[in-house]
Amino acid sequence: MGKEHRLAQRRQAILTAFDGAGQLSVAELSSHFGVSEVTIRTDLRALSRQGLLVRTRGGATAVMAQPELSFDIRQQQQAEQKTRIGRAAAALVQDGDAIALDASTTAIAMIPYLENRRDLTVVTNSLKAAMGLLRNRHVNVIMPGGRLRRDSISLVGPNEHKELAQIHLLMGFFGARGVTLEQGLTDVNLEEAEWKRRMVASCRSVITLLDATKWGQVGVITFAPLQQVSQIITDRDAPAELVDAVRRQGVEVTIV
Repeated sequence: MGKEHRLAQRRQAILTAFDGAGQLSVAELSSHFGVSEVTIRTDLRALSRQGLLVRTRGGATAVMAQPELSFDIRQQQQAEQKTRIGRAAAALVQDGDAIALDASTTAIAMIPYLENRRDLTVVTNSLKAAMGLLRNRHVNVIMPGGRLRRDSISLVGPNEHKELAQIHLLMGFFGARGVTLEQGLTDVNLEEAEWKRRMVASCRSVITLLDATKWGQVGVITFAPLQQVSQIITDRDAPAELVDAVRRQGVEVTIV
């Protein structure tokens, strides 16, 4: 298990501890998790920046957690921007390509614009993507197995993906909960992030699809640092200063 994964697991466990206790001190958390108080303070700062905890003198308190919105509700948010982003992303895909699509609502916005592609191979964990491509007999859809995650209508969980070793993926299209210079592309669910990380490693080009609300946001776990990202497609409300900073890192940013 990698360092990033252990970090995310501990931070999720910290949030769970607050659900039961409401308020905890740095000393209590340090003793419970067997890590230094410096490490706990770093965790609390990160969770506070995400709005998941409220820092107090010597500790933190829980906040009322907002439940994860259903896929259908999230699909309606920033709908016009996601449509433009999806259309621009689909224009990069040519007949005969092999691509990855994650289960984000922004990546799913590509589906209507892939209808005329021929000899296309799509690797996805999204049931929505698979159903959307069902009508096109010229698209080969590959879905590695797993457990149904209802919030994203996707398959997640342990899977060796042996069949993917035989496929050369030209591009992967990924949504994210947020993007920053320091944390790169982040998500809030460990299993979704792990699937994305495996797909990122299998793709020659990593293309991120983000509406403007995701810039400067940080999820619990990083699935790709900026060094692995080839291109970001976003809308014209994206913060110009952060867009310029990302471009200086060598990442192409397309605004639609």
